Amino acid sequence: MNFEFRAIYWREMVKFFRFKSVLFTSLVQPIMWLAFFGLAMSDSFDQLTSLIPNVSGVPVVNYFSYMGAGIIAMDVLFSSLFGGTTLMFDKKFSLLRETLASPVPRFHIILGIGLSAVTKAFIQTFIIIGFGKLLGMDFFNGYTLTQTLFSIVGIMLLVATFTLGFLFLSGSIAITIENPEGMQSILTLLSMPIFFISSALYPINSFPSILRFLSMFNPLTLLANGIRYFALGTDFSVMGIHYIYTTADIGFCFLGLTIFALAMLSTALWRFNKVDI
Repeated sequence: MNFEFRAIYWREMVKFFRFKSVLFTSLVQPIMWLAFFGLAMSDSFDQLTSLIPNVSGVPVVNYFSYMGAGIIAMDVLFSSLFGGTTLMFDKKFSLLRETLASPVPRFHIILGIGLSAVTKAFIQTFIIIGFGKLLGMDFFNGYTLTQTLFSIVGIMLLVATFTLGFLFLSGSIAITIENPEGMQSILTLLSMPIFFISSALYPINSFPSILRFLSMFNPLTLLANGIRYFALGTDFSVMGIHYIYTTADIGFCFLGLTIFALAMLSTALWRFNKVDI
């Protein structure tokens, strides 16, 4: 079996740790989201929904914990969606041409960059979970050690699949677009509907019918719901809304994200195979 992707992966990780500004912002950004946006929004929502009666006999989860899953999903979305910009700059400085001219298979180039993005996403996810627990996030409450470890593995599998899908999408765009400004505009345009038409920060129950339908198949919704399944449990109440997650629900999340990642991988390979050296 060939392992040429390890060279690409190692190069991306060396860049990540060598450029201190990138490393610092990647590690601090999740903490800032939780400390500022998370606490401010959770206090506001808790006050607004304090008079809404909760479902009797159902565990109540505070909005901060509900939103914590969404912050993980949101942070992974932006980091993976903009992760393909490394290909844009490699192309601009002719480094991509040298890589494509090497014996490394093109699939390994995509795979190496994708796995480096997954590693970064894992780091950010652990930071959010750890710091969130310090701030009072109710992740894994009442879980045994085995259940906690199983849930963490499930969350990481979801994060990895989601990250690969959006990294492959970003890489396809980077290969196609000729200038960084154009890519920045496209990624910003893509991120807005993906973020707002999702259950990352608020329930989708009151969405208009068409938006609720679109949200059901939104990868960001699938990731956020999957994280809540593993971190908050299968039966809980938030802001008076009763959530019940079944095995079929989490299976749908995994299936949807896997199909999305495979579709984006096919698109990335198609675009890479059309690149001339």
